Amino acid sequence: MRIPAVSLRPLAFGLALAGAAFAAQAQEKVVFATNWKAQAGHGGFYQALVDGTYKKYGLDVDIQQGGPMVNNRPMLPAGKVDFLMAGNLLQSFDNVKNGVPTVVVAAIFQKDPQAMFAHPGQGYDTFKDLTKAPVAFIGKDGQFSFWQWMKSDHGFKDSQLKPYTFNVGPFLANKKSIQQGYAISEPLSIKAQAGFDPVVHLLADHGFSTYATTIETRADLIKTKPETVRKFVEASIVGWNNYLYGDNKAANELMAKTNPDATPAALQGSTELIKKMGIVDSGDALTKGIGAMDEARVKDFYDKMVKAGLYKPGEIDLSKVVSTQFVNKGVGVDVRKKLTGK
Repeated sequence: MRIPAVSLRPLAFGLALAGAAFAAQAQEKVVFATNWKAQAGHGGFYQALVDGTYKKYGLDVDIQQGGPMVNNRPMLPAGKVDFLMAGNLLQSFDNVKNGVPTVVVAAIFQKDPQAMFAHPGQGYDTFKDLTKAPVAFIGKDGQFSFWQWMKSDHGFKDSQLKPYTFNVGPFLANKKSIQQGYAISEPLSIKAQAGFDPVVHLLADHGFSTYATTIETRADLIKTKPETVRKFVEASIVGWNNYLYGDNKAANELMAKTNPDATPAALQGSTELIKKMGIVDSGDALTKGIGAMDEARVKDFYDKMVKAGLYKPGEIDLSKVVSTQFVNKGVGVDVRKKLTGK
């Protein structure tokens, strides 16, 4: 018996609705928290959100930004968020030391953007030259972290120290001074306020071998939901390739909406600095993919921090700090080649 074609339409419509409902159910809810307000250094995550990469991986991602009045770090071990954008490995060492069950599963920044700035034309062309500066503006956290390494490995002295209050005014007023800062942001503000490009010495280029802008998750999530971890890490990696080398307009618009201080000029300028200095895409990341990590490098950094007096030998079980099971697979390399031709 022949069935009129019109009678199939309700069935087809019902199947379409069912398919749409199934697709919606297939999206796994994931909460990702950052450690500061939205900015270019977070760009790849917002890119993966706006261009649908997370959804293609079956994830419904909620990005919760941090800030001066928001501390997202305890939210991870408490189970309030699934993934955390952390700083450098010092925080991860401290977690293991204190028995906090979190693990680094990717390192988006191959180079920590922490840097020292100097005025041009003042004899500070090399990193060693900075040891002669009469004044070094360093914040409290820096004094008890990278400054200790600068002393132990490069000969800086506490007599140079002056407190840095995240105001470039004192640095600008003293041409012989040097100052800490982020290499992907402060040069822009210094140029805007004073009209010159500062001399920038990236600590990473002088042996400060930590990874930065890491992705942390809970150890139990790695055991119980490894596919969720894999999908989030890989989607984020693809997002970073598209942000750096593709059309990032929508991501920048979302970050500017989320954080009004992230102006178009600041976002564009920071992104250019990230690419110029190889903050994200350099070293192992060029062949193994963005997010790459090397356990030997983690140990190298730990040994330097032991020498600097931040930890005792053997105090940290390094096997609990990072997991390389979700990186080093070349994810995203094809995306970069497609977008750049190399």
